[in-house]
Amino acid sequence: MDERQYQSLADGAFKMIEGMFDDIDADDVDCERAGDVITLTMRGGKKCIVNTQRPTRQIWLAANARAWHFSFDESVNRWKDDKGENRELFETIANVVKETAGVDVKPIGKKT
Repeated sequence: MDERQYQSLADGAFKMIEGMFDDIDADDVDCERAGDVITLTMRGGKKCIVNTQRPTRQIWLAANARAWHFSFDESVNRWKDDKGENRELFETIANVVKETAGVDVKPIGKKT
């Protein structure tokens, strides 16, 4: 995957992540984007950080003393974890938010 394709896919993923929180009260989960980093600040102050990793062409997620690395799998058109645990980026974010803040969020659409 070249840099341009990676950037396009990562931008699409970040827009989808932001969209997951459009209808969520910022007091429950505040979603802020600064360049290639999204910070989710949840009720109680816990944070979830999502950022791009250009050298590896991945998106990294860190929350609750855990970390995941996601690579784009063109065969299924999804961001999948690199540990072979069959985790998907948007579902993992939704699970982290549910277990940390008790808030249900759903990915918008099925693409990227």
